[in-house]
Amino acid sequence: MEKFKTAVILAGGKSSRMGFDKQFLKINEKRLINILIDNLKKEFEEIIIVTNKKDEYKDFLCKIVCDEIKGNGPLSGIHVGLKESSSKYVYFIACDMPNINLNYIKFMKEKIKNKDVDACITKINNNLQPFNGFYSKNVIKYIKKVIFTDKKSLFYLVNNINTLYIQEDEARRYDKNLDMFINLNNYEDLNNFTAER
Repeated sequence: MEKFKTAVILAGGKSSRMGFDKQFLKINEKRLINILIDNLKKEFEEIIIVTNKKDEYKDFLCKIVCDEIKGNGPLSGIHVGLKESSSKYVYFIACDMPNINLNYIKFMKEKIKNKDVDACITKINNNLQPFNGFYSKNVIKYIKKVIFTDKKSLFYLVNNINTLYIQEDEARRYDKNLDMFINLNNYEDLNNFTAER
């Protein structure tokens, strides 16, 4: 099994702050999810989209999957993304994160390629950034355990597996303003982002 073949875009979620489903976000008339796919293809052979609206992706050439374990937010998405992937480590990003930093992805690969960790994510000001990070197939069994407890949280999972944390100063070497962790949560975020293009 290859180590770093797969990237997963999580396109589920309720998108309540945006007012419409964020998997249909557009940047300058192009769907953001298409932009993400184009960028990820430069570094990954296999792209998987986890969505609750499979019918909307009939024309896409990547693998489209739905949550197997429903109702557990990002944990459900990570679970099925890992199960469906064909590599040991899988890169995860959310569909509302417009800035992919390929150099940082390469850096994370280097950090973990000779280690046996369950995840590799970044800490910014002591806050965990669960996306724009890697998770191992080994995490599948832990997710199942977490889902059947009262702790159904991605942060609980990350803190209770063998996670390699990249510190803020290291991340800033690749992205001074840490734009690679931005989410477009509402119309103001979208308008500001679009205005800067």
